[in-house]
Amino acid sequence: MTLLPVDEALERILDGVKALPGERVPIEEADGRVLATPLSAMRTQPPFHASAMDGYAVRAKDVQTPRAVRLRVVGESAAGNRFPGVVGAGEAVRIFTGAPVPEGADTILIQENATSLGDDFIEATSAVAIGRHIRKAGLDFQEGDTVLEQGRRLGPAGIGLAAAAGHAFLSVTGRPLVAIIATGDELVRPGETCGPDQIVASNGFAIGALAKNEGARILDLGIVSDDTAAISAAVRKAADAGAHVLVTLGGASVGARDLVRQSLLDAGMSLDFWKIAMRPGKPLMFGKLGEMRVLGLPGNPVSSLVCAHLFLRPLVARLGQRNHTPDLRAAVLATALRENDERRDYIRASVAAGPEGLIATPFPVQDSSMLTTLAAANALIVREPGAPAAEAGSRCRVLMLG
Repeated sequence: MTLLPVDEALERILDGVKALPGERVPIEEADGRVLATPLSAMRTQPPFHASAMDGYAVRAKDVQTPRAVRLRVVGESAAGNRFPGVVGAGEAVRIFTGAPVPEGADTILIQENATSLGDDFIEATSAVAIGRHIRKAGLDFQEGDTVLEQGRRLGPAGIGLAAAAGHAFLSVTGRPLVAIIATGDELVRPGETCGPDQIVASNGFAIGALAKNEGARILDLGIVSDDTAAISAAVRKAADAGAHVLVTLGGASVGARDLVRQSLLDAGMSLDFWKIAMRPGKPLMFGKLGEMRVLGLPGNPVSSLVCAHLFLRPLVARLGQRNHTPDLRAAVLATALRENDERRDYIRASVAAGPEGLIATPFPVQDSSMLTTLAAANALIVREPGAPAAEAGSRCRVLMLG
């Protein structure tokens, strides 16, 4: 069987994938969601000329002489309670940060440059230019301005801006539902007692965390035994729940107990491809079961997570209308690498800044069962099929994982 190149596999997985329909949610529930439409301001901010400092609202031409000027205080303007009158010649209004600047005033004399002469008068000890310490109406945005673009992932600043623009509800893209099935009689959940021939299941938690980070909802269908009926029942649960993506973990290779692929075919899955030209992660499977996309990841922990970075992340991102661009960078090898075979290699590495750019140090042991090295890695060195041996100091490409 000819192995499918990685780039072509990704193209097939993403072919025809469209963003899920949008939904309106309260702004309190919008953190981490992606805007389905551009967001326009429903009001102007600030809605009036506002003072940026505590002090006095005055006319600039009244305080331009080089000597101290005596001004009469005719009122007060506070946030939420403006001065209703007009500032005339030789007058001042006590003003506080955020308060509306009264009509007639065109600058703010900060309180450090004013000396009180009793309840009704101050002495201005410094000249002030027109417009000083005044935030003009609409400085931040004006009604009708687009303040956030479609596709923006909302964080604290975006949420705050949306609220300031007057929005109590936001239109966001739907969150893909990713169902996860881990298969294997050898697996037990963390915290459970392992038999002498069993191991703790880790893949589902890692894959679920990765999908959540891309905005997905997770349907954990647990550990399924190596039994065709049990696997078929779990697949039906995923389909009945309306999962957009079904991720199976393990059981898709060529062994007599690798039953996942056949169970999915029996359920009606149209198989697009099986096995790709990459290391780790060769036994990757992709197909469709109705509207549900099926991604069969290897059972090997490192292979599974590397494949999820390369294929599941962009799939979930596209369903959720998120921008996803692999973070590929140039680096220099710290150690030599041998020639590569017909598969694209993804080598776990530590990448750090050097005097002339990034330095990539591959871990000496690349066994695909070792989660310790993947957890310690912040990048994968990408080597193309047939790449010749590379000496230390030669250039390479790295895919950043952070």
